[in-house]
Amino acid sequence: MTIPVGPSAGSPVSANDVDRTLLASYGDYLSAQRAVDYLSDQKFPVEHTTIIGSDLRLVEQVIGRMTFGKAAAAGAGSGAWFGLFFGLLLGLFSDDSFGSWIALILTAIVIGAVWGAIFGLVAHSLTGGQRDFASRSSLAAGRYDVLVSSAHLGDAQRLLEGMR
Repeated sequence: MTIPVGPSAGSPVSANDVDRTLLASYGDYLSAQRAVDYLSDQKFPVEHTTIIGSDLRLVEQVIGRMTFGKAAAAGAGSGAWFGLFFGLLLGLFSDDSFGSWIALILTAIVIGAVWGAIFGLVAHSLTGGQRDFASRSSLAAGRYDVLVSSAHLGDAQRLLEGMR
């Protein structure tokens, strides 16, 4: 099966990428990567291959309940990092002693943490209880197809048979 890959498929690719044929399909990305890596190890010109993930879905892993305390802590942590950044930036232009430089950085961290906690609390309260959980989102494909240019299909098929 020849699969068109190119500007009409939504991705800007070069002219030599347009004619790709299905070489193999895999249920997970690591298997598709392993196949292309095997082809590379066999000195196959892998610049003629493409891995395409199909049947994309959003996977949201719920990692816990979001409370006001957790929202404040997360905001404080983010604010502390932001404060550290600004403290170091301001410290670059400070002519004072090392002790006052450390005091400047620590003050910026504390101020950042306090404001971060406040913003975390406000942001959580604005959800109105509609999203009282924390989660991580990622994209996953149901299938990963390894495509190869039609001119190199026979060589790639022979090499992949050696992998199995």
